[in-house]
Parts: sequence; C-alpha cells; structure tokens
Amino acid sequence: MKTKIVLLATLLTTLGINAQKKWTLKECVDYALKNNITIKQNKLNVDQAKLDVKIAEGNFLPDLNASSSGTFNSGLSPDGTGVLQNTQNFSSNFQFASQGLIFNGFKNINNKEQSLLQVKGSEFDLAVIENDVSLNVVNTYLNVLFAKENLSVAQTQSEISKKQIERAKAQFEAGAIPKGDLLNVESTAANDIQNVIIQENTLNIALLRLSQLLQISNENFDVAVIDVNSPSAVLLYDNAKQVYDKALTNRPEISKAKLDVKNAEIGVELAKGDYLPTLSYSLGLSSSYFHRFTNILQANDFFFSQIQDRIQYSVGLSLNIPIFNRFQTKNRVAKSRINKKAFELALENQKLELEQTIEQAFLDAKAAAKTFEAAQISLAAQKEAFKNAQTSYEYGSMTQFDFDQVRNRLVNSQGAMIRAKYDYIFKTKVLKFYFGESIID
Repeated sequence: MKTKIVLLATLLTTLGINAQKKWTLKECVDYALKNNITIKQNKLNVDQAKLDVKIAEGNFLPDLNASSSGTFNSGLSPDGTGVLQNTQNFSSNFQFASQGLIFNGFKNINNKEQSLLQVKGSEFDLAVIENDVSLNVVNTYLNVLFAKENLSVAQTQSEISKKQIERAKAQFEAGAIPKGDLLNVESTAANDIQNVIIQENTLNIALLRLSQLLQISNENFDVAVIDVNSPSAVLLYDNAKQVYDKALTNRPEISKAKLDVKNAEIGVELAKGDYLPTLSYSLGLSSSYFHRFTNILQANDFFFSQIQDRIQYSVGLSLNIPIFNRFQTKNRVAKSRINKKAFELALENQKLELEQTIEQAFLDAKAAAKTFEAAQISLAAQKEAFKNAQTSYEYGSMTQFDFDQVRNRLVNSQGAMIRAKYDYIFKTKVLKFYFGESIID
C-alpha cells in the first residue's frame, strides 16, 4: 500500500512539473497591465477626476439647509400688561434656507469643462503608463528568448566538445596525436561547460527580471518561445515621417499636451469671469415657538399651533458688481494667458521630442536591419566553413588548433546572429509602437 502511495505521489509530481505553465508574451503584457501598481495608482487618478466632474455639476444646484435653536430664560421679564415678573421662558426657532447662483461669470460652466478635460487627461496619463509598461515587458521578454537561444548554442557547442574528447582519446591511445592535443580538446570542453553555466545564469537573471516586472514569484517561472526565427529584413515603413505623422494622431503624450492647452484656454476664461457681476438668489422658510412656564395656560400655547401661525417666507436676490479689486483680476487674467502660452510651447516641445525619438528609432531599426542581414550572410558562410573543417579534421588534414579557430568563429557568428536578430526585432517593435500597431504579436 505504501509503495502505491509513493508511486502515485511521484506520478502527480511528475505531471505537475510537466504541466508547468509557460507564460506567453500576451499573457505577460495583460498581467502587467492588470496588476502593475503604478497603473493601479493612475486608475485611481481617473476615478478621482470623474468625481471632480460630479462636484462641478453640483455647483449648478442650489443648496438646502435646516437649522434650529432653543433658548431658556429665567428672571424678570414683562408680562402681557407690562408688569415685571419673575418668569421662566422657553423660545425656539426653526428655519429652512436655500441659496443658489443665477449667474457668476460662466465660472460653473468653465469649471465643469475643465473637470471633463481632467478626466480625459488622466486617461491619457494612464495610457502613457500602460504603453511604457507594455514596451518594457516586451523588451524584457525578448531578453529571455535571447538568453534561451544563447544557452542553446552553448549547449550544442558543449556537446560537440564532449564528442571531440572521445575521438581525441581514441586517437591519443592509438598514438595518432600527442597528449598536448588531447589536453587542448579537454580544455576547450571545460571552457564550453563554463560558458553553459554562464548562459544558464544569464537566462535565470533574465527570467528573474521579467518576473519582478510582473511582480510575481520567480519560482518555476518560465516563458513560451515565440516564433522569431526568420524576421524580414525589410523595414515596415518607408521613412521616419510616415511613422511620425501617424504618431501625432495616436500618441497619448501628444493628446495630453493638446488637452493641457485647451485647459489653459478655459483657465483664461475663468479668470476673466471675475470682471462680470454675480447674481444669486435665496429662499427661506422659518417659524418659532414661545412658552412661559406659569400656572395659567396661555392662549395659542400649543406647539404645532404656534409653529403654523408663525410661518414666514422669504425670497431674496443679490447682485454683486465688481468695480475695483486692486488689479487682482487683471493680473490673474494676464497670468493665465502666460500659462496658456507655456502649455502651447510644451506641446511644440512634445512634438519635437517625439519627432526626434522616432527619427532615432527609425535609424536604429534601419541599422539593425542591415546588421541582421550581414549576420545572416556571415553565419551561413561560417556554417559552411565549419562543415568543411569537420571533414578535414576527421580525415586528419587539419590540426586541433586550426579546427578550434574555425569553430570559435562559428560560435561568435552564431552569437552575433542572435544579438542582431533580437536587436532588430525589438527596434522594429519600437517603430510599430509609435505607429500605433500591436507589439505583442
């Protein structure tokens, strides 16, 4: 029975290992967008901005307040005939009051408009953060794939070295090669094993950085390999201006800068509103109750009867016309216009930075495409050279030293090819990022 339990536990463990989740690029990006703390904080900013809209809308409505007071007096006070008597009195007042604005220089309208723009601005800020996080995840994910390919190349070279040791031992025992050649082969194999360890560590670090970026545990964390074996060396776009023109229509940074200018324009109108008069109204409903503590029941002494008889209504209008306020309004208007100009310059600067960034990204992608194409040609030549060197080495017409030189050139070419490929892939994705296309396919 114990044996069966042990076998079952072993089977379940094996299945668990085999079923280890491998994260796809889309899963990584989606998870980061959902769980990143900075993104969550910016979503709260959007929620707060939406509440500011409701607050601004509330300014169009009148308020309504109820108040009540009660007073007890004891001492000399005149009675109904005017004679002073020592009495105890209680009085109370009740009031409902409402106030509202009829006109205040369009301030309520402009405040609401600014609040609506703030919501859109917060959403654009959120989009900027989401774009940055997505691009960072894609870059880190590609670094993992880059490390995986480097490890695969190192493992392949290590296997070749192991086979060469077996062949060199057989040749040494047969007296075909000196011991120095065998030691050179063993030294090369040891270096290849060391390189495998280095590449394994590099991969582990890349996986750790990706898991930390996703804010999840790196234990048993791994990613799925995506097909990036043969990216086209042809650039997706003809020139940087094509990307820039499209970016002007879809980049949230530009949209946010335009909103800031619009917001500043409304700020000017808000400041100018202080030149205009303010008209407000008030409504009131009040009543009171009075009672003298005596042995004689006074007429109309009942609470509800007094309240009903003493009801008073009030309606009021208030007009405030600004005449002179120490040039405060004039200076605030001037300051708001300067603020608008500052945001207009910020928009132009944002466009300039975007244009320069895209131009640099386009040149980087163009150079990466040429490097990738050259690396392909070089790798093909090195593979053919290595194939010929293997044949020569097996027939004894090439020394171990010369063979190692050819193999080292192949390894270097493979490494250069991997670097060029992933560099080109990422820089192509950067261009797609600015063009507004998906970067997770």
